[in-house]
Amino acid sequence: MPTTTVSRNFNILMYSHDTYGLGHIRRTMAIANHLRDQNTNVLILTGSPFAGRFSFPQQVDFVRIPGMIKKTNDDYQSLSIRIDQEQALSIRTNIILATAKTFRPNLFIVDKEPLGLKREVLPTLEWFKEFSPSTTSILGLRDILDDSAVIQKDWLAKNVYSYLEKLYDEIWIYGDKNIYDPVKMYNIPELLHKKIKFTGYIPRKQLPQKTRNIVRKRYRVFDDDKFILVTTGGGGDGYEVLEQYISMHDYYPTSLPFKSIIITGPFMPKKKREQLKKRAKLFGIKTLPFHPRLEELIAAADLVISMGGYNTICEILTQQTPALIIPRQTPRREQLIRAQRLKSKGLLDFIPWTEVTPQLLREKIISIIDSQKQYIDTIRAFKLTGLDTMLNRLDHFKNEHSIE
Repeated sequence: MPTTTVSRNFNILMYSHDTYGLGHIRRTMAIANHLRDQNTNVLILTGSPFAGRFSFPQQVDFVRIPGMIKKTNDDYQSLSIRIDQEQALSIRTNIILATAKTFRPNLFIVDKEPLGLKREVLPTLEWFKEFSPSTTSILGLRDILDDSAVIQKDWLAKNVYSYLEKLYDEIWIYGDKNIYDPVKMYNIPELLHKKIKFTGYIPRKQLPQKTRNIVRKRYRVFDDDKFILVTTGGGGDGYEVLEQYISMHDYYPTSLPFKSIIITGPFMPKKKREQLKKRAKLFGIKTLPFHPRLEELIAAADLVISMGGYNTICEILTQQTPALIIPRQTPRREQLIRAQRLKSKGLLDFIPWTEVTPQLLREKIISIIDSQKQYIDTIRAFKLTGLDTMLNRLDHFKNEHSIE
């Protein structure tokens, strides 16, 4: 008689709505890369048009759902194909549910949006509860979402607190309670507290020591040079930061003793990218629209200037590079709050968006470079425990699964 082979694979399904930027897909991939092993498959549901530009390791793959872009708080439009919002959401919702039914994950991890974009994950969460109760559903939240009053109002209006109680088994917060406590700030009800796990910040790929020298040599940055990397993530809202940096060179054309590389980001409009490239070239500044291994440039830099999104901050802390943050304050205050909290711990410095001038920018850059060792020592003492904590939770779930 033929024997039936029982699969011992542990399947993880991850959802990342990715309406804009690179942050969500980068965080999701960092988690997937760490949780996967020869017996653990990770399948990512993503709307990112840039997912295919990243290198996916063995045991990790992705399902591309049609991309959407946020126009206003309630208005999302299809990113590439000309269909209306309802059609695009219907396609996305059905792909998510069909993938879940077929893949039958042991673990379902939802990134940031408790119900998904415009509630598109809700049918899948409800299906798991009714037809696949052995699937563990987890909501993963970055350290800071927005101003506390904004999140509380939004979650009350969407009945999120009730859905967290009924549909999620755990809530992972990718941050440090001592820096920012969303449980308190977002007024999460006490009955949900037992579901909450603070993982700590999520480290990125550790690079060998030789990487710094290899990258600096590639871009003709010598041992005595001070190298500044300026990056604004996806770049959709980063033009002003890069423009201010180049304006500083206009203001001090002969007295800036460092070399620079600017990453404009693939979402910056081509016309603006070309304008920045043309101006930057006058000062010998190299511009790139995208770099698939941004962590290598961060490791090679003496200072990183960025807007301070969650993922860039994690990469900066992992590579132990001093940073100057210029955080946006609209449409969310997340970056400003994060910069304020991390500065209070001596991990970085920042300039409020509305206060940037060529003079202040130069002053801050020189101050941070002069205090480089102090920043590195402080960062080195700050532990990034996110992946280890998640791996411990995964071992717990696998043990439960094997008992079943």
